[in-house]
Amino acid sequence: MQIRKFSPILESDLLSGNEVLPSNEWQIVPDIWRTSAEKFGDRIALVDPYHDPPTNMTYKQLEQEILDFCEGLRVIGLKPEEKLAIFADNSCRWLVSDQGCMATGAINVVRGTRSSVEELLQIYNHSESCGLVVDDPEMLNRISETFYSRAAVRFVILLWGEKSSIKDEAAVEIPIYSYKEIIDLGHESREALRHSQDARKQYSYKTISSGDIATLVYTSGTTGNPKGVMLTHKNLLHQITNLWDIVPAVPGDRFLSMLPPWHAYERACEYFIFTHGIEQVYTTVKNLKEDLRRYQPHYVISVPLVYETLYSGIQKQISTSSAARKLVALLFLRISLAYMEAKRIYEIRALIYDQKFFKKDDLQEILSKTLAFTFGRLVSGGGSLPPHVDKFFEAIDIKVQNGYGLTESSPVVAARYPTCNVLGSIGHPIRHTEIKVVDAETDEVLPYSSKGIVKNPEATKQAIDEDGWLNTGDIGWISPPHSRGRSCQAGGVIVLEGRAKDTIVLSTGENVEPSEIEAAALRSSLIQQIVVIGQDQRRLGAIIVPNKEEILLEAKRLSIVESNASELSKQKQINMLHEELRKWTSDCSFQVGPILVLDEPFTIDSGLMTPTMKIRRDRVVSLYKEQIDNLYKGVA
Repeated sequence: MQIRKFSPILESDLLSGNEVLPSNEWQIVPDIWRTSAEKFGDRIALVDPYHDPPTNMTYKQLEQEILDFCEGLRVIGLKPEEKLAIFADNSCRWLVSDQGCMATGAINVVRGTRSSVEELLQIYNHSESCGLVVDDPEMLNRISETFYSRAAVRFVILLWGEKSSIKDEAAVEIPIYSYKEIIDLGHESREALRHSQDARKQYSYKTISSGDIATLVYTSGTTGNPKGVMLTHKNLLHQITNLWDIVPAVPGDRFLSMLPPWHAYERACEYFIFTHGIEQVYTTVKNLKEDLRRYQPHYVISVPLVYETLYSGIQKQISTSSAARKLVALLFLRISLAYMEAKRIYEIRALIYDQKFFKKDDLQEILSKTLAFTFGRLVSGGGSLPPHVDKFFEAIDIKVQNGYGLTESSPVVAARYPTCNVLGSIGHPIRHTEIKVVDAETDEVLPYSSKGIVKNPEATKQAIDEDGWLNTGDIGWISPPHSRGRSCQAGGVIVLEGRAKDTIVLSTGENVEPSEIEAAALRSSLIQQIVVIGQDQRRLGAIIVPNKEEILLEAKRLSIVESNASELSKQKQINMLHEELRKWTSDCSFQVGPILVLDEPFTIDSGLMTPTMKIRRDRVVSLYKEQIDNLYKGVA
């Protein structure tokens, strides 16, 4: 008799006459789909307009699709606790395959299509996966030769596309299934089990435990190879049941989804919002601007880079508007920034200040005409939100809620609540979560407002100390409580100031957090990417990738080159970038000296950015070590 592990609520209809009774409370993540199907039934759960075929699913349909995929995996031989690699991008079928895998009691190992073949192979073999779920034939064609010769692959599943597009399919002995084939196999098996008591009796039933591992998430990391983080169903259910305080979603709210679904932040948020009857629309970076207009979402959950891109796009729209519209928009922005700054001072210091310079509705109307689109609340996580972006969206009356977490903590540990949205902070810890700040050397707990290492007690054994605290590697402090005034709720919010491993120690003994300088410098439209350097040097330097189009336009405007010039010399770029740095980083504690200008940007393909678009600082410094050494020799 085979042991059949199952989701106690999702598959409760197959349990009549068996010894295991269904539970009334969620035990594992897939349990949420039965509850949501019963509560929200024919409501649209998801809209996936950019895949072929475009897909809309109701909550009932989504539940049945997950059940069919789950059973289809069992039919082709996936066993509980085996590892299944899902290497695919964001789509409705990714969600179905992810949840179908979890519902079998197997463990999925997730990654996107933009990772290198070698990285995917390393993840597959390190996790001891037995099969592959890939995005489409193009993805399989890219990795098949390497995987078939250097990994043990029992089967392959295509989420999208036709098997006829696979190279040399007939010569491959490994079985390859389309998404539809898995769904059909699962549906037939479920029907047989439903109508045959004898078929059900061939199994011994065992519920999946909340403490069982649900997924292995390999962190992109800015140093070294990806590291696998084991997350249990209980870890993820903690997010599902505690994120509503941050995002008070109600049935019918529309969310835009664009992050890679293997990103722990996107994944936990998706599970959570589907328990509240929302409608999720899948979009892409390319389609984001149009989809903001088209779908008018109530929420956009994404990483800071997306909001920085939106900020830059809005600034560019304003700068290219007619003179009158540009003047009005900039005037209202300056007034709004000043007003919001004063309002924050009032709320923090309890000053008597309540005069309004203008009606916010007037500002919104002016800017909406200039910017050409409006949308609801932005929720930011997965990286550091630059202060100027934070303040800008506040000034145009778009709420940004910044949050913080780590893959190891599944992931959210703190966020700015709608009722206490303190700019410059990452908000309060979410429910049932503890955070402390300790001295980096003594590990002693520091008092309020003292800067140190942020620690959180949730993580795997390899990452926590003997008392159960995770050293996040982030430098920050906790604001002191206020006894009275409108700022009393701001007590206890957490403020982050950089990564401990990124700290630059100058030869003078001074410690510098480069993130502050980099964030300030990126306000310049002439700077596309920047890495501040200077370890063991007398002064800071910077590696800069300029925005070639913008810096050439600015050079023409300043008559540095002729109006018909098509390029700018490296020395002229350096001179202009020095001026930009002086302008935008003047309020920083340290200033940048020598500059190394690069022609090519840091990319994922070059290995200089993580799949989550974070610059791999150590690799950049290592790759350009010789140029950096020469740079400092010239200023010695």
